[in-house]
Amino acid sequence: MGKRGELRIYLGAAPGVGKTYAMLGEARRRRDRGTDVVVGLVETHGRSKTTALLDGLEVVPRREVAHRGVTLTELDVDAVLAREPQVVLIDELAHTNAPGSRNAKRWQDVEELLDAGITVLTTLNVQHLESLNDVIEKITGSRQQETVPDEVVRKAGQVELVDITPEALRRRLAHGNVYAPEKVDAAMANYFQPRNLTALRELALLWVADQVEVALERYRADQDPDGVWETRERVVVALTGGRESETVLRRAARIAKRSGSAELFALHVLRGDGLAGATAAALARLRQLAEDVGASFHTVVGDDVPAALLDFARGVNATQLVIGTSRRSRFARAVDEGIGSRVVQDSGPIDVHMVTHAEAGRGLRLPRRFSAVPVTRRTVGWALGVALPVLATVLGVLGRDLFDLSTDVVLFFLATVVVALVGGLGPALLAALAGATLLNFFLTPPLYTLTIGERENVIMLVAMVLTAVLVALVVDRAARRAQQAAAAGAEAALLASFSRTVLTRPEPLPRLLERVREAFGMTTVAILERLDDQWVISACSGPPDCGKPEQADVDVAVEPDVHLVARGRTLPAADRRLLEAVAGQALIALRNRQIADQAAEAGRRADAVELRSALLSAVGHDLRTPLTSIKAAAGSLRAGDIRLSPEDRGELAATIEESADRLTGLVNNLLDSSRLATGAVTPELRPVGYDEVALLAMRGLDGAERAEIEIDERVPEVLADPGLLERVVANVVDNALRHGNGAPVALRASAHAAVVELRVVDSGPGVSGGDADRLFAPFQRLGDRGHDGLGLGLSVARGFTEAMGGTLRAEDTPGGGLTVVISLPAAAS
Repeated sequence: MGKRGELRIYLGAAPGVGKTYAMLGEARRRRDRGTDVVVGLVETHGRSKTTALLDGLEVVPRREVAHRGVTLTELDVDAVLAREPQVVLIDELAHTNAPGSRNAKRWQDVEELLDAGITVLTTLNVQHLESLNDVIEKITGSRQQETVPDEVVRKAGQVELVDITPEALRRRLAHGNVYAPEKVDAAMANYFQPRNLTALRELALLWVADQVEVALERYRADQDPDGVWETRERVVVALTGGRESETVLRRAARIAKRSGSAELFALHVLRGDGLAGATAAALARLRQLAEDVGASFHTVVGDDVPAALLDFARGVNATQLVIGTSRRSRFARAVDEGIGSRVVQDSGPIDVHMVTHAEAGRGLRLPRRFSAVPVTRRTVGWALGVALPVLATVLGVLGRDLFDLSTDVVLFFLATVVVALVGGLGPALLAALAGATLLNFFLTPPLYTLTIGERENVIMLVAMVLTAVLVALVVDRAARRAQQAAAAGAEAALLASFSRTVLTRPEPLPRLLERVREAFGMTTVAILERLDDQWVISACSGPPDCGKPEQADVDVAVEPDVHLVARGRTLPAADRRLLEAVAGQALIALRNRQIADQAAEAGRRADAVELRSALLSAVGHDLRTPLTSIKAAAGSLRAGDIRLSPEDRGELAATIEESADRLTGLVNNLLDSSRLATGAVTPELRPVGYDEVALLAMRGLDGAERAEIEIDERVPEVLADPGLLERVVANVVDNALRHGNGAPVALRASAHAAVVELRVVDSGPGVSGGDADRLFAPFQRLGDRGHDGLGLGLSVARGFTEAMGGTLRAEDTPGGGLTVVISLPAAAS
């Protein structure tokens, strides 16, 4: 395959900005330089200046396509391929080809020419970009039917924006340079309004600017991946999550604003080991503040904080980096220059701003809780801090003749370590000081005095104290991590439980709010939605006594118009953070419920439409047939020029009567179906026997002689409405007679438990297993068009049966056929 041709697109904000004019001007310049240029298809729209530029350019004849008696002209792709030019001009890239063309869209024709190595110059309006279709519809009020995939345009070698101010375009329109005079007023009053043109122009500028940015990033990645090209101001602010972060972020926002509304990136670096960094609550506050000041919030993982900061800054092509001054003391900075100094040294072309704040130079703060060891362990630790040094002293005194001083020292060290492991720092210091004192007084010469005779003993005592401190700090750190891990595990388990509620419950939102209310010990938990400037409780667990966010003890804004509120108590920060996470799940459950309601409503509407269509179809055929018979027979009886014998008149009268009976049955079924749909059927139940009802139901049925009643008189009576039950049996038997292909029909009854069943059995063709239940749907005849009827008989029968507290179902007849079972409760003896 040869080299692919280059695509050059002239992009405009609206028709009339001069795209085709600019394309033709470029074509003439290339022709003058010796390039083989042809015009594949150019639409001049009668504009004289555009038409003049076509003079001297070779034009490939268009292909004619006949469509619905109209001859259309389209681009002749084969003719262009056969001509093999270097450059071809093809106007209106988004155009839809006439039916019968080999490609549905003109951009597909262009792709063929590009694959053949031909360079294509084309034009496109911004409203035809697929990704902007919805935005354009909101701006102009009209949806574009012809669009081009963004990917096709992004692959273009050049996209040139043809720009003109809205005022200049409207003047051009008013002078008749765009549309014919009779179309100018309507165009200026609708699509070419100043606000529409301004918005379209901004969209075009932003889209092209975005493509320039992408191209620049791609080129920079290839040519200078570690460099920073100052094509646009971008500010990165480093946030630790400490108290100074808000000050630093606000200062960075002011710097970005003064730099010509530069992009602002807020960055927090997480340690790779996960043991250091800001709390989740602090990060949540920073994320919200970043959104408030117009910054995008990012987190990266890296043990080398300065390197991570600079890597991120270079990755986003930042020009400025804002960091807070160090909180470390002067002594600490003398030992290690710190993050700020390293960032400044390695920043290269990135300007670094050091922001002062109230926390600068204060050093690290001790935690409010001196120890994370539980109270019970600390209590045991204090006791051991007294007991173990005494025990070591007793052992040393008793074993003075057996052990030397080094063994005694080991015992005291062991006692100090054990106390540190159990009780933490405080008890460990007590054990170290008590042990050092007792060791010096009872076991270190000179005995029974606090005088220290040798320098080695001083070093030993200091070592004991340091050992106690170091071991206690390790224990305290481990205890803190264990508490954090336990808390994180509990939160994860709670969130997982909430997630299971959302994913597995058929109605998850009420159950989720109930779980939240129980887990956090609240009296009320509710979801509030703002509809038409009024707060509405969408879901609630507990008393609905919280109708507005300001009435709640806890208010979490999930979205601007959706709040999760709770009453009962004020939550600590950790619980509130967890509640914010749960609020997201509640929002998902709320949206799922709304989607389900919309789907159900759409389903009901679809069922109504389907039912209406079926009704119209059935009425159009089945009601018309008996009416036609009645009209034809009546017309023959009234005709004065036709002599009819008494037998013929009797036959026509019988036809009218038979058709009227059929029409009455159809109308009755329609009325009964309507009564069932509105719940207007109120049965009057009393004991009645299947045998007597069956005899009444058989009267007047066509083919009733083929039905045999095999009901034993000992079968118990059923509790039913005799009139409704007669209609049920009549409809079921009539269906069996009409669809049984002439096979006999049997009616049999049986009783079991408190239910009496009547089976209407036929040995006809039956139905497939999947269609058995569809028999009872309205207007269903399962494709059988050879019989009259609306397909309502079995539907009405099931409705009447269920109204009387029974069931109606279909079964396969052994050996072939269909059995319909009417089940009703037995009457009391």
